[in-house]
Amino acid sequence: MNLTTSLPAGLVERLNEYSRKFNLPKSQILEKALEAYFERIKKAEYIRSFQRVAGDSEVMLMAEEGLEDYLKILDKDETA
Repeated sequence: MNLTTSLPAGLVERLNEYSRKFNLPKSQILEKALEAYFERIKKAEYIRSFQRVAGDSEVMLMAEEGLEDYLKILDKDETA
């Protein structure tokens, strides 16, 4: 897929610099940068969702009960 966009001159200069420095195509640098950026966004979304449910006592109770069940399963596996 082709994409046409405008970037600030300083950013283009840095892109050109790293492209030459590491002998990489600019498209590859942009691809990796976007992947890293989207991964950071995904992590931030997870953190926010956990923070939202942390204040929900019902969800916390369910999580604690699930953890207790999981620990029981681990204990059974260790004794087997």
